[in-house]
Amino acid sequence: MRDQLTELLEPVVKGLGFELWELEYAARRGNGFLRLYIDAEQGVELEDCATVSRAVSAVLDERDPIPVEYTLEVSSPGLDRVLRTPAHFARYIGERAQVEMVLPVNGRRKFLGKLLSVNERELSLEQDGVPVTLLLDGISKARLAPVYE
Repeated sequence: MRDQLTELLEPVVKGLGFELWELEYAARRGNGFLRLYIDAEQGVELEDCATVSRAVSAVLDERDPIPVEYTLEVSSPGLDRVLRTPAHFARYIGERAQVEMVLPVNGRRKFLGKLLSVNERELSLEQDGVPVTLLLDGISKARLAPVYE
């Protein structure tokens, strides 16, 4: 369902001048949710979220792809944004990221370090001063880990 919703809504978001950074969908008994995270080079304001919400709502009302009641939320991905695609990781080479693997790699599942490189299959980050290579399809969660001063 996530891929179908992304395919349906990404052109709408892009047409408004934003990037669909992430889409979360959960069908729950009673009330599910659809959460869109949008980004733009100039940043995202509250009114931008409202504009995208209205446009996306119109498409969802017309196409009706979600069979249960749900709440639509639109927001900025934030400083500690989720990283999912190779393009997400590539944009933040040199920054700190927190990565959690499905299965242990070299005896550990959680990594925190500077992103060194990425390609379509794997990423490399510096963990405790040592480069570590992680397969992208083995990642359960990843997000930026900014240092707040």
